[in-house]
Amino acid sequence: MPESIFQCCVTSPPYWGLRDYETDHQIGAEECLEDYINDLVSVFREVRRTLANDGTLWLNIGDSYTSGNRTWRDHDKKNPARGMDYRPPTPNGLKPKDLIGVPWRIAFALQSDGWYLRSDIIWHKPNCQPESVKDRPTRSHEYMFLFSKSERYYYDNEAIKEPTYTNGQKKNKRTVWFMNALETIWNINTEPFKGAHFAVFPRSLIKPCILAGSQEGSFVLDPFFGSGTTGEVCLEVGRKCVGIELKSEYIDIANNRLRNSQLQLSV
Repeated sequence: MPESIFQCCVTSPPYWGLRDYETDHQIGAEECLEDYINDLVSVFREVRRTLANDGTLWLNIGDSYTSGNRTWRDHDKKNPARGMDYRPPTPNGLKPKDLIGVPWRIAFALQSDGWYLRSDIIWHKPNCQPESVKDRPTRSHEYMFLFSKSERYYYDNEAIKEPTYTNGQKKNKRTVWFMNALETIWNINTEPFKGAHFAVFPRSLIKPCILAGSQEGSFVLDPFFGSGTTGEVCLEVGRKCVGIELKSEYIDIANNRLRNSQLQLSV
């Protein structure tokens, strides 16, 4: 792809060691954590090349625990993709049951590779994945990191301001994205999607990223397109989108979904 053609990139790559997408050359199935991080650094180095000089990267990534050197995981009826015939070994320097800290390891690796790390955003998940654990809290959040290509970059803070409910004015958007009794903007749940055996990238999570990170009519990139949520939101808010996806099944899902979205917008 040519250089400097995208206004922003909004994406969520496969998490390390948590899913088997049964696709050759998949990212996330590396046996070594360092290989996974290096693979993502290489991908996002190309993303940076294709971003405009004032472009941004919005990266959603989840964490995981060491496998305790278990070599497989049983299938889950509610989440078939969780079944795996492999489990990566415990990374060097960590112990069984350690929280790995994958998001921050990736963030620091991208920072070292030249990205400006501008913000860590907490995605609060009210309907999080149940966990049968009794020796730690159930995880109900993930990270969204905001990176920029340059020191100065395009960011429309007015487009995503939050209501204050006191004097009718709005405030700058905060770094925890959730809804409570006083806050009715963007309740960001995971979204099941008919036709896909996984919880898709929620529209309400990525819509503020696209609104703040791009102008109407500009191009947005998602190099891990999955079921096409980034493209659907771009259609909704008047942006153009390029999606890249390795798994043919997901390409079919995304194509059908975007066709339906275009039909709905034209009605």
